[in-house]
Amino acid sequence: MSLVEVKNLRKTYDNEGTMTPVLHGLNFKIEPGEFVAVMGPSGSGKSTLLQILGFLDSHSEGDYIFDGRAVAGYSKKEVAYIRNQKLGFIFQAFNLLPRTSVLQNVKLPLVYSDVPEREWETRARKAIEAVGLSHRLDHEPAQLSGGEKQRVAIARALVNEPSIIFADEPTGNLDSKSGRAVMEIIQKLNEEGHTVLLITHETSTAEYARRIIKIKDGLIESDVQVVNRRNASEHYSK
Repeated sequence: MSLVEVKNLRKTYDNEGTMTPVLHGLNFKIEPGEFVAVMGPSGSGKSTLLQILGFLDSHSEGDYIFDGRAVAGYSKKEVAYIRNQKLGFIFQAFNLLPRTSVLQNVKLPLVYSDVPEREWETRARKAIEAVGLSHRLDHEPAQLSGGEKQRVAIARALVNEPSIIFADEPTGNLDSKSGRAVMEIIQKLNEEGHTVLLITHETSTAEYARRIIKIKDGLIESDVQVVNRRNASEHYSK
């Protein structure tokens, strides 16, 4: 069973009666364990697609099926549960709480979860270790480099052990060295079994994926498997 499936997915924004079509009938599936990059220039519709797949916005027409069930059938309570328990988000802007330690930032999603409080510390430490930041547990975001901040964001996305990780331009605010380190971590997580959907406009970033879907003007231009993708490093850059 596919984890994500969209059938003739369309999105039109209504701005005081002015209709603006953005997505024009997309069809694709994402299987558990895949690493898919969605590429496209600014205005192509890729960010709108991410918002819909991440339960942050609704589609106008067509079907979005998540984990075997049409999203249209989910209640508001179920949608909130899925966003917190089944999905992990990594954003370009990091979105970390200032004056709050790395450990506390990573723990935050657990506050709204069904995970018993006694397990929060263990889960958070495990996620932080997975991104190579155990030596920064008590540091605050202002004490971290850009690459380290994004690693904290990845750990936070992992802490609820989600079904899928959505990464929206995760290297957009990073220099090339830090960007490579972040993508190597994301690729390694995929190799360990995590499903990843990456949104990017950069070919060099998309090449870490196993499959690239290119979108242009709200339509799928191509959907191909990556034959020679970039290899994850055994060690993370600082």
